[in-house]
Amino acid sequence: MKNKKTFEFPAVLAVLLAIASFQGGAAIAKGIFPVLGAVATSSLRIVLSAVILVVFNRPNLRSLTAEQWGLVALYGLTLGAMNIIFYMAIARIPLGLGVALEFIGPLTLALTTSKRLADLLWVLLAAAGIALIAPWSNNGLNIIGVLFALLAGAFWAAYILLGGRISQIMDGGKAVATGMIFASVLVLPIAIKDGLLIHFRPAMLLPGLALALLSSAIPFTLEMHALRKIPAKTFSILMSLEPAVAAFSGLLFLHEYLSFREWLAVALVIMASAGVTLTGKKNAQAEDELTLKDI
Repeated sequence: MKNKKTFEFPAVLAVLLAIASFQGGAAIAKGIFPVLGAVATSSLRIVLSAVILVVFNRPNLRSLTAEQWGLVALYGLTLGAMNIIFYMAIARIPLGLGVALEFIGPLTLALTTSKRLADLLWVLLAAAGIALIAPWSNNGLNIIGVLFALLAGAFWAAYILLGGRISQIMDGGKAVATGMIFASVLVLPIAIKDGLLIHFRPAMLLPGLALALLSSAIPFTLEMHALRKIPAKTFSILMSLEPAVAAFSGLLFLHEYLSFREWLAVALVIMASAGVTLTGKKNAQAEDELTLKDI
């Protein structure tokens, strides 16, 4: 009797869709920023995402073990801190520089967890691309903004590690939904202090919901699925596509034309992501062959 094959959503495709979803959310956020500000907008996104995910996934909180509670709480607090600190960073420094500095976190994670020479090559290619994209020549750079971006990068690396661990002991959707509750508890007081309740208008609810779906609910769920399938270092290098996608989005939707140096940066980042994907598939096939030989 032949076993029926069930469809498995590809992990790499999940990462790519998550990145595209983030970019769609960023376009909506630009319309809310002038009224609410960066911090309150980020907090609104997280709180609405938590509501959507809890309603959709209906996590059974009573069934969680002590280990699951500990990990999901840390995951949620890390997720909330990562988002709010990054928004604090880009309120002080250019977005391009903020993204480049934040990505140092996942890049460092990919480098420190790598054991193969090929992985090091992809990390170096991605690092070169990020360095070329970043507007390092800006004068009068806000040092607090730079430190916030680096701190957000550290939280990003922790988010990847925690997401990988929790995806092995909990259903991905329920883990993200529960984690977002903890993220909301962290960011909501900051948002209220920043004027969320004062400046919020009912007309912002619909774009706020769209922002929550595109920038949190959908991508975080896709990333949790991917982290269950691929190593943290592979995920970290694939996320280097984020600045490249941002560059293409800027050209298509905002008519932000890139210089030769910036297009070279995009090419390097794409090469790194393609390289880690291809070598990852070869390694997985090799491991499967070795396993079959042992049977």
